[in-house]
Amino acid sequence: MILVTGGTGFVGAHLLFKLLNEEQTVRAIYRNEKKFKTIKRIFSYYSNNAEALFNKIDWIQADLNDIPALTEAFKDITHVYHCAAFVSFEPDKFDLLQKTNIEGTANIVNFCVSNNIKKLCYVSSIAAIGESKSGEVTTEETEWNEEVDNSVYAITKYGAELEVWRGTQEGLDAVIINPGVIIGPGIWNYGSGSIIKTIHNKLKYYTMGTVGCVAIKDVVDIMVLLMLSNVKNERFILVSQNWTYKKFLTICAEALNVKPPKKEAKNWLLQIGWRLDWLKHKVTGKRRVLSKQLVDSLILKSQYNGDKIEAVIKFEYSNLEVEIKKTCELYLKDI
Repeated sequence: MILVTGGTGFVGAHLLFKLLNEEQTVRAIYRNEKKFKTIKRIFSYYSNNAEALFNKIDWIQADLNDIPALTEAFKDITHVYHCAAFVSFEPDKFDLLQKTNIEGTANIVNFCVSNNIKKLCYVSSIAAIGESKSGEVTTEETEWNEEVDNSVYAITKYGAELEVWRGTQEGLDAVIINPGVIIGPGIWNYGSGSIIKTIHNKLKYYTMGTVGCVAIKDVVDIMVLLMLSNVKNERFILVSQNWTYKKFLTICAEALNVKPPKKEAKNWLLQIGWRLDWLKHKVTGKRRVLSKQLVDSLILKSQYNGDKIEAVIKFEYSNLEVEIKKTCELYLKDI
């Protein structure tokens, strides 16, 4: 039996559909059953039997730090896809990020080792890849630099990867994927879905940085192929296109039939913006929207090389513009 953590999340939901469509027996961890509605909607994008597929999942309510619940979840499991994570770039969320991403992953790894799990696939992020020197392409071999002003999210995803590598030293076979911005439908309030929502609401500004993107279809296809392969103890950057933010936003806007952003958000404006956001947070207690590290990422011109996966498992990425169009069409139907 296959275990999927983060079953109600963006990657987890699409992965579950793929596994079920291939008639795999799956168990999934969830925290809040209110999100079941989202999963069923995602299933309905691809199948007329969404409810029937959903009912094939053996659901277990558990937190990544709930040891008794995880003990139950790991019974009769042979393979694990660890998709669960907490995503935030707010500095004051660092403790929760550590608790979920690092300690939670350590628990999953410990259960994999103690239960002789055949293979673990961990969903990390390009945020956990080291920052290349100016002009150099980032690869899986780029070293993590602790001296760089990394975001709290990046720090904890890197820490989670260390837990997976620790597990491999204890006999666990594992693969790690490091996707860029994942494009796909179903969840519109965070991730790439929130970007599409913002563009549809007539976003006015773009930044001069670059963004590495990949389709959700490619991500879950690669995850399954890696688990079925003999590949182990390797990590893979999953990026099919490196685009400027202006190009990415323009492609999305055209797919949504709205005008693309025309004004550049200058660096000085962004620097003022994150400071004002910090001040508002201190005065009102409202959640941070713009952190210094997020601003840095918006103006950073990084290039990620996602070719390794194509060579190792003979995989070919989907046409990203086509996948963006499909995603935007589903967004317009959902709103």
